[in-house]
Amino acid sequence: MEWQQLTYFQTIARLQHFTRAAEALSISQPALSRSIARLEEELGVSLFERRGRSVFLNRYGQIFLKRVNRAMQEISDGNQEIQDLIDPEHGNVSLAFLHTLGTQLIPDLLHSFRLNYPNINFQLHQDVANPILDMLEAGEIDFCLSSPVVTRKGIQWVHLLTEELFVIVPKEHRLANRTSIKLNEIADDQFISLKKGYSVRNLTEQLCHEAGFTPKIAFEGEEVATAAGLVTAKLGITLIPDIRGLDTTKVSRLRVSQPKCRWIIGIGWMEGRYLSPAAKLFKQFVLEHSRLKPTWGENFNDQASC
Repeated sequence: MEWQQLTYFQTIARLQHFTRAAEALSISQPALSRSIARLEEELGVSLFERRGRSVFLNRYGQIFLKRVNRAMQEISDGNQEIQDLIDPEHGNVSLAFLHTLGTQLIPDLLHSFRLNYPNINFQLHQDVANPILDMLEAGEIDFCLSSPVVTRKGIQWVHLLTEELFVIVPKEHRLANRTSIKLNEIADDQFISLKKGYSVRNLTEQLCHEAGFTPKIAFEGEEVATAAGLVTAKLGITLIPDIRGLDTTKVSRLRVSQPKCRWIIGIGWMEGRYLSPAAKLFKQFVLEHSRLKPTWGENFNDQASC
């Protein structure tokens, strides 16, 4: 049983697809299949159930994955502890975050942190909430910045800020001259939203249902800036967090009075897992600056009390 085989096994288990796993590992699919076949032969059991092009861990695979994750995490932690002792003034932090946070919050946060700790580097990952939490549980990242509130066992999650969501409409829209609206006033409008699985999309649907209607999604995207741009092109309206650079000559930003449209953002890490000195510095920085009036992220200053 080789380290490489275990890495291959973890990747297939996470992606549930041999072709995508092979691409992620930069090897051929036949080579990956042969490696897993040898591993299953050594264990004496099959680890995956194949359904069409997708694969899923069977009962034996689920048991084995827990042990593999634990063993490889212990080895990784040991290596990291040694490197920290060799060079405690340098280090790496692995951080995953939602796509929506990548345009403003994350750049502001990392810029301010690097002003204080210029020798600490970052490995960054963007995805939707559940894959991010899976990466955290698997030990692939140190921290995640996510929404909504995380309740998975073993994950320590701290609320950092609450941002307001605004309705963005074209200047020619019938409500464009208003400063605030009730959400049900746009029940008949075409919505521009993020894709299914994105936190802002889930929250949009939840809030609309609370207001008594199902949003009519005309366009789906991956970035809030794209959604705002499509509003500028008069293709619909959207409900998104505040963003910099919004062209207020072409769109209007409307506050929602009912229901209250708020988006909770927090940081998560695994309880009891080793954190390097660099990771501990980052965690301390984030937690302290969420309690104080931080210089990074204008929304922290504006919305932390919402």
